Amino acid sequence: MTDLLKRFDRAWNGRVADLVLYGVSAAFALITAFTSTLLPHRAWGAVAVWGYLAAFLIAFGSRSIVVREAVAWVTWSAVALLPLVVQAVQRAGGRTDRAQEEVAVVEHMGESLLHTGTPYLSRAEIAALPVDERLLGYRPYQPGMGVFGLPRAIAGDHWWTDSRVWFAIATVVALAVAVTLLRSSPLRVRAVQAATVLPVTALTLATGGDDIPVLALCLLALALAFTGRYGWAGAAVGAAAACKLFALPVVAVLAVLAVMNGRWRRFLPPAIGLPLLALIPPLLVNADALIENVLRFPLGHGLVTSPAQSPFPGYLISQAVPGGRYVAAGLLVTAAAVIGLWLIRRPPRTAAAAALFCGWGLLAAILLMPTTRFGYLLYPAALLLWAPALSLGLSNHTATTAPRHDTALYRQ
Repeated sequence: MTDLLKRFDRAWNGRVADLVLYGVSAAFALITAFTSTLLPHRAWGAVAVWGYLAAFLIAFGSRSIVVREAVAWVTWSAVALLPLVVQAVQRAGGRTDRAQEEVAVVEHMGESLLHTGTPYLSRAEIAALPVDERLLGYRPYQPGMGVFGLPRAIAGDHWWTDSRVWFAIATVVALAVAVTLLRSSPLRVRAVQAATVLPVTALTLATGGDDIPVLALCLLALALAFTGRYGWAGAAVGAAAACKLFALPVVAVLAVLAVMNGRWRRFLPPAIGLPLLALIPPLLVNADALIENVLRFPLGHGLVTSPAQSPFPGYLISQAVPGGRYVAAGLLVTAAAVIGLWLIRRPPRTAAAAALFCGWGLLAAILLMPTTRFGYLLYPAALLLWAPALSLGLSNHTATTAPRHDTALYRQ
């Protein structure tokens, strides 16, 4: 698979892959601008289509890796950061249709954290809200996500206090460090594109954004593990897990990788400690509010149900089959058990193998969850495309190369 990707990447000095990516992305943005039922998405498409079209034209003359990587970063600015700022400015000016609901949820988390010490409302406080506002009363994220809402809570309503702006800042820092660590990889351009200009990634950052810094921190953790910096890898993925549960599978896989390479003493304390430390304040202030938001609501036992209803197998089974929610949950648990068994029997010994484990595992989970979103696919997409760059880079800092006699299925 890696050899096939290398050949495709080298076709016409990499321009074939670039042209396909930017051309398809431009078509996606155009279709989104005219057909999406979500107004923030339509606004994103109307701006992003021009950035993708410009990148498509520039790609014809982009031969060197340096130029192609620069084009990727500039394109990301045009298709994600620019639409984000435009929507944040319009929202600050009074437009209520320039952000997805999770933006306001995160900002409410910051406000509650600042004034009460916990980012969560209790069940009784949510029940006291008007019926049509109860959904936004739930904050189904880990406590660390509330940090991104603090600027608005402290400084008031401005475009630069929009939580998406701070998602973007954290993402830029994490990705810049990660790509620097992968500078020796001949596929680093693809790594940059996977984390930035893929439409599902750019759209999510511009309109909602809460998943993007979590993804960026996970990718940074993989890059740090690739270079043997397991302590910092633990801190990066621990910070991600302190914000969102989607990072926990990455924590588990990287923990196995650290154990296999004898680096678990450096990795585990920050990887496990940061999420646990983030839980202490809300547990002390109101433990039941934490459970209501982080456990009951996602499991379907809140006062309202989650609107995450993308037509993936888990959701379709839960709706069409008698007792379908339990059937889908059973399939999800079974898939997790199979992947866990595979992880034990064929543990990853390289960062690339760990990225593949994470990507395929999260893809299975997203497809089988009874309530899920199409946008969650950005996790497996980026992780699976990140893996080749991790396998083809050259590192002098790590001993994460699999033995020559190892015939495990995860070998590249």
